[in-house]
Amino acid sequence: MNKELARELIGAGVHFGHAASRWNPKMKPYIFGKRGMIHIINVKETLKGLMIAKKLLTTVVSGGRDVVFVGTKRQAKKAVQGASGKCGMHYISERWLGGTLTNFRTIRSRLQRLEDLEAMEASGKIEAQSKKQGARLKRELNKIKTNLDGVRKMSRMPGALVAIDAKKEYIALREARKLGIPTIAVIDTDSDPDTVDVAIPANDDSIKALEILMDQLATAIADGKTMVKQADITAMADARTQKPRSRRRVLASAKEQDGQPEVAPAAVSETPVAAPVEAPAATPEVVPETPAAEVSAADVPDVSKTTETTAQ
Repeated sequence: MNKELARELIGAGVHFGHAASRWNPKMKPYIFGKRGMIHIINVKETLKGLMIAKKLLTTVVSGGRDVVFVGTKRQAKKAVQGASGKCGMHYISERWLGGTLTNFRTIRSRLQRLEDLEAMEASGKIEAQSKKQGARLKRELNKIKTNLDGVRKMSRMPGALVAIDAKKEYIALREARKLGIPTIAVIDTDSDPDTVDVAIPANDDSIKALEILMDQLATAIADGKTMVKQADITAMADARTQKPRSRRRVLASAKEQDGQPEVAPAAVSETPVAAPVEAPAATPEVVPETPAAEVSAADVPDVSKTTETTAQ
């Protein structure tokens, strides 16, 4: 499989790097040699990085997390969109807006605005506006949709970020690493491999090579989704075979975890039937032992001061 994939990648020109004069010395371990004035990338290192990236993505997705693809350069747009469509993940192919991850709340508000504008357009409210106002709303709609349409279903932080050309997408990679999100990137001979967690050395200007690499990563994500579905089916089957717990058993279990032993059923059964008056007599003996009744108002912390400090 690796030999066939290596031949396919070499045929797509994955091994051609940038001019030797533009190289980053940190890329030396990934360079096979030099042909003329161009560096040649070691395809073995490409396959090694690709395999590590696939294992990482499978693990992330099988844990229930999402992945976002980032590729805003012309050669990367088609590969990013194709991979996203194949595995059903998120993508950004036009422009990375600063704060897409670090200021995610604002991005979600812009996506909500996009939904509102689309609803207005569908209902004809935009057409009912004045010509100037309608044109302004349409421009706003198109702008938000162009930049954020690929992440409109991303309701939480992704579990991993995949970028094409680490040098160009340095803002996205920096935000992800700041938040502790694993990063995978296709890096050419002019990039810094220290800016990513998993580096895939490859020609980041070859459209065909990028499509092959992204397709491989999308396949790994699809495998991770399959593992999640199988785990859900197994969990559902186990839940059906288990005897449902009654409310009494659940409460008893909760009390035992809190260190409060429950009254044994045998002690209750020993109570004579002819003397039902003894049942209420046991009630006042349990209530004073509850520690919650001894808590005074002075022991309760002032939440308002904490809220004010947090807000500042």
